[in-house]
Amino acid sequence: MKKIRLGMIGGGKGAFIGVAHRIAAHMDDMYQLVGGVLDVDYKRGLAFAKEIELDTSRVYATVEDFVKKENALPENERIEAVSICTPNFLHYTMAKKLIQGGFHVICEKPMTTDSKQALELEGLVKKHKVIFCLTHNYTGYPMVREMRKLIEQGKIGKIQRVHGQYYQGWINPIIHDPKKRKQIWRLDPKVAGISCCMGDIGVHTFNLLEYITQMEVTSVLADLNTLYVDNPLDVDGTVLLRLGKGVKGVLAATQIATGEENSIQIKVYGSKGGFRWDQENPTYLYFLQEGKSAQVLKPGNPYNTKFSLASTRIVSGHPEAFFEAFGNLYRGAAKAIRGKKIDAGEFPTVHDGLRGITFIESVVKSNKTGNKWVTL
Repeated sequence: MKKIRLGMIGGGKGAFIGVAHRIAAHMDDMYQLVGGVLDVDYKRGLAFAKEIELDTSRVYATVEDFVKKENALPENERIEAVSICTPNFLHYTMAKKLIQGGFHVICEKPMTTDSKQALELEGLVKKHKVIFCLTHNYTGYPMVREMRKLIEQGKIGKIQRVHGQYYQGWINPIIHDPKKRKQIWRLDPKVAGISCCMGDIGVHTFNLLEYITQMEVTSVLADLNTLYVDNPLDVDGTVLLRLGKGVKGVLAATQIATGEENSIQIKVYGSKGGFRWDQENPTYLYFLQEGKSAQVLKPGNPYNTKFSLASTRIVSGHPEAFFEAFGNLYRGAAKAIRGKKIDAGEFPTVHDGLRGITFIESVVKSNKTGNKWVTL
């Protein structure tokens, strides 16, 4: 397959998420990074482009310049797809301009800061017939995909209960200092949007639960915590979930779990068994059955489903995780861009982005209305 000419917005020098996207793009030799708007400071962007040996003539000061000048190039030279790796509040305006310019988009989450914007982007993606990939990267883990397929095949029977958690502790050393917490963009509503914790990590858990079960959350009841009255955004919260077919569950997310790093745990229980997966030990999927020892499923083995095996790059026994999960999303998006057949669930779409922001808004609304149930 001919390599896709890729642009990047943000993700410049020192940006971890930019590194993740660049590694993912190059992992399967399906993309070639060409240029973009690499930094809010044009000179810094140019300097970084030289460091990674990009043609500086394809590095631009603004998204508007990027769209105008790239579209002026011959079709066989212009950039085809663009990764958006900027803070939350910029995603919508940048994605809109790129979609309207005819570019395929690979965007960090959350897709927008409100559902009205998300609905607009969903309509624009359909109108302009472009591919939109939202990088909920945890859906790219092979054993997450294995769990999805086995549940789809009825391995655990009828789903009865779901549980998702995402525990971090990185804000804890900051939140107790009034000066420090005012310097963190994720705690600034103008940049982060209406939520910190739920908008940053809770939405990942929500997305995983919907992805794995292939069931949509229908309503939520939330209890959020800002820890301090002068802190405008949540840093901790618990959400009761109602899904279709009478299924219920709990989603817990926090950034003040002292000592925790990125503890994502997903548990799904059915009438015949259950699954348990932990992101910090991502190659182990536990299959639970009544009266039997827990069975450990691992990637790269012949007993895995085709979908899981297609998401595994190395032989069994060698760990692969975060970057490879990103790579699976990029690979799925590349196949779609080139018009190849893809499996359902190869990458999160613009609709998943809409679901995510609807979840965030519903959780915040539930908390503000005295912990009442809110329908998504």
